Amino acid sequence: MIFRVDSEAAAAPVDLTSFVVVGTGSRVCGFPVAHVVETMRPLPLTPFIGSPEFVKGVAVIRGQATPVVDLGALLGGRDTDAARRYLTLRLDRGHLALAVEEVLGIRNLPGSVFHALPPLLGGLEDALVERLGVLDSKLLLVLRASRILPAEAWQHVMPEGAP
Repeated sequence: MIFRVDSEAAAAPVDLTSFVVVGTGSRVCGFPVAHVVETMRPLPLTPFIGSPEFVKGVAVIRGQATPVVDLGALLGGRDTDAARRYLTLRLDRGHLALAVEEVLGIRNLPGSVFHALPPLLGGLEDALVERLGVLDSKLLLVLRASRILPAEAWQHVMPEGAP
């Protein structure tokens, strides 16, 4: 599935939070739609010498050199060598692509349920979170607004457009 998010789709009803659900390793994560540009198949990478272990390299996406971060490696798991999708995020200084295994679609959760879910960065070491902030403070804000979606959260998930 490949989709592009426009500004109208990013506007969720007041009581719902829309997010893009991705899977990487054994984790399912949700990223707020407002920060997502598009998903796509992986593109060729150029390694980025001296980068942190979770930065896979740089890909040319829509004519722009775009850093690619392996979400599995970032979250402390294994590298996502099996990445079959990129999730492109809008940041202050351009875009960044997250390498993930699968994109499960856009889903809605009641805001109260979404904010009660475990934060994506909750289990990471402070030093790693600090390194992320130094690399790009907007990336850190996007990741802090994202959540891990445990199995019990799926009973609350509604497909986009559901009442």
